[in-house]
Amino acid sequence: MTAAPENNQKSIFLVPFLTAMVALGPISTDLYLPSLPSIGTALGASVSATQLTLSVFIAGMAIGTLIYGPLSDRFGRRPLILLGLMVFAAGSVGCAFAPTIGWLLFWRFVEAVGGSAAPVLARAIVRDLYSRSDAARVMSFMAAAMALAPAVAPIIGGWVHLTLGWRGHFWILTFLGIVATGLAWRLVAETNRQPDAGATRPARLARNIGELFRHRGFNGFMLTTTFSYSGLFSFISGGAFVVITVLGVAPENFGFLFIFAAFGFVAGGTLGGRITRKFGLMRMIEMGVWIGVAAGIAGLGLALADIATPVSVIAPVAVVFFSCAFVFPNATAGAIGPFPHMAGTASSVLGFVQMGTGAATGFLVGAAFNNTTVPLFAIITGAMILSLATFYTVAKPAERTMHV
Repeated sequence: MTAAPENNQKSIFLVPFLTAMVALGPISTDLYLPSLPSIGTALGASVSATQLTLSVFIAGMAIGTLIYGPLSDRFGRRPLILLGLMVFAAGSVGCAFAPTIGWLLFWRFVEAVGGSAAPVLARAIVRDLYSRSDAARVMSFMAAAMALAPAVAPIIGGWVHLTLGWRGHFWILTFLGIVATGLAWRLVAETNRQPDAGATRPARLARNIGELFRHRGFNGFMLTTTFSYSGLFSFISGGAFVVITVLGVAPENFGFLFIFAAFGFVAGGTLGGRITRKFGLMRMIEMGVWIGVAAGIAGLGLALADIATPVSVIAPVAVVFFSCAFVFPNATAGAIGPFPHMAGTASSVLGFVQMGTGAATGFLVGAAFNNTTVPLFAIITGAMILSLATFYTVAKPAERTMHV
């Protein structure tokens, strides 16, 4: 059933396909953003309940991520990718038919558990095939291309909102899930050449996870990228309500503003892919966290000054996105790099903590929403400061110790 296609594992098709796989997550969170207010109206749900469709999705991604990594260490990457994509497509069908906000939340969770196979296994495959420095470079280019998905998704979502209504978003995701499953069957070869039959045994799994959390470098890089992700996800979860409700932008036009923010990630990923070898992993992260803090403070200052315009919101957010493109691939490579014997498990734990924290951040953004831009930028700034702090207090000292 899961025999791998005969192709060069480092062929020109591999990274683009893995990028598309990773992009499935951002598409699932961003495609329907223009319809969030309408979903609440149609299903009689509050702002916080409607935003839970994002937080529940991220929570499902986090839980699924924790499962797929160890399973892929035992059974291989390919069968788990196929299984995950099929579950994703089934969950999307459920979302399209959801009659209440409760059922929508349930099926979003199922959809997310399936879709979580894509990012965790993409990272594991890159780790299977590349050294730490090359993995960081590959992930930088993946990040740049991946950012095109959330840049374009809200624009397409605005058109879908006008022509098909909010349920149309989930039919599109169903179609993408089916197509991705077919392409995975044809293109994805098995890269885990040394399956670990004991990877899913409770005692071994507990020991492996314990090894990760005892590794100061893993913790430092994991927390650095996690807090940066929380800053980025703050806008993904709360940006639609700020732009549409506070700034008065029409839902179909939200995507055109979002694309400017996403362009920051594209620019950062493209530049990062070119200069990572020159500056090195640590310097790239350091530049990223400082840029993120500066952008967050600038946005918060404008918000406190009661300046709420598309430029005052999108410009600092775009710079935050730019900074995250420096942090994510390099911190991810730094976290997973020391664990080639359990790359899937390391990727799972990293993704679980990152997405779980993102889900909590999304809930916080919804609960704090007060029809101004202040709560959003306060949370973004706080997250970026925490990212900077963990880099200097945990990641950097650990890296220095490893090279003494």
